[in-house]
Amino acid sequence: MKVDAHYYAVLGFCRACGFGKETALTVAYASQFVDDARINHMVIKGPIPEGVHHDVIDGLPCFFNMATCHSYTRIKTFNYDAMVNNTSAFHFVPGCSGKNFVKKMRCKEAGAVIEAVLQEVLEQDDPVKLGVTLHAYADSFSHQGFSGLISKVNDIDQLEIHEKSGILKDKLRKGLRWMREAFCKWGDWVVPAYGHGQALTFPDLPYMVWSYLYDYSDEFSDMLKSSGIIDNKERYKRAFKGMAKRLILYLRKHPAYQESEPDLDSLHPLFEALLTRKRGNARIRKWRRVLVARGLLDKGDADALTYDRDRWLKEAFSNFDRKNFNQRKVLEAVLRPDFSESNWYRYYLAVKWYKKRIFHHCTQQGLTICR
Repeated sequence: MKVDAHYYAVLGFCRACGFGKETALTVAYASQFVDDARINHMVIKGPIPEGVHHDVIDGLPCFFNMATCHSYTRIKTFNYDAMVNNTSAFHFVPGCSGKNFVKKMRCKEAGAVIEAVLQEVLEQDDPVKLGVTLHAYADSFSHQGFSGLISKVNDIDQLEIHEKSGILKDKLRKGLRWMREAFCKWGDWVVPAYGHGQALTFPDLPYMVWSYLYDYSDEFSDMLKSSGIIDNKERYKRAFKGMAKRLILYLRKHPAYQESEPDLDSLHPLFEALLTRKRGNARIRKWRRVLVARGLLDKGDADALTYDRDRWLKEAFSNFDRKNFNQRKVLEAVLRPDFSESNWYRYYLAVKWYKKRIFHHCTQQGLTICR
């Protein structure tokens, strides 16, 4: 899923389910930030406020192993640790089904592992953890069938679009046929079998209707089977219906975050916005209009209506600079005096907790992936 779903839709559903604005914004921001938190090693410079937990590497205080995404085009990220700690843990949670390791790593819609972590989060007074886990839960619907590792599981064939318009269908089929031939010839160089790369962006488009062939055998003997026609609208509906159910339950357990009773009538226009046949910024503009029109936000709620991937970094570090902080490793990070109360630090702690719980529940399901 993309920012329109992970941020704007989550924000809208939180508000419609009764969350106060500030808490809804925190949950939604944490949900989307999973796709933007690329820093994995940050060396701390200067004083460290009391109560701040950190690692020590080469004798220097730092934050480490907190990235939740990375650039999938960089060869350095094609390593087991990055794929397990980032891609698999947050975007392709293992479904733990199948007879071998590779098949167990395949993502499954609302699988046992993500459901177990989500149940734990519902008991915790931590909206940031809730947002992080909701991201992974949502992706389990859109990314199902694919793995967070470079794997034969992700090597698909005959990617097809199923459209009502015959003309559009023919044009798209021709384009896809050309791309499929390119995959076969240049796939190892251009599109490795990583995540849903060979399915392009189809899983992340809420209105897409599509299909593909995959090897369903445990031995990977090129015994191809059709995925059947995949209607993303139905997948996304199931994802956000499940999410709304959990959000209401969360407020019952943590009423301090509740501002109003759930407005289930507001969910209908939210589903319409979620499934609208628009792309990119047009989807975001649609969400902004709907959120204001339904009274879930006001026109003056600029911070909420515009997602800024740097917001939490700016609030936490006094020397924030996009160029320096837009790296996998940040060499000098100066913490603000109130850093321990910052959302970025809460996110860091939430990520550490989440990874431990994901690996724990994978092990409980007979899949050991953390070395």
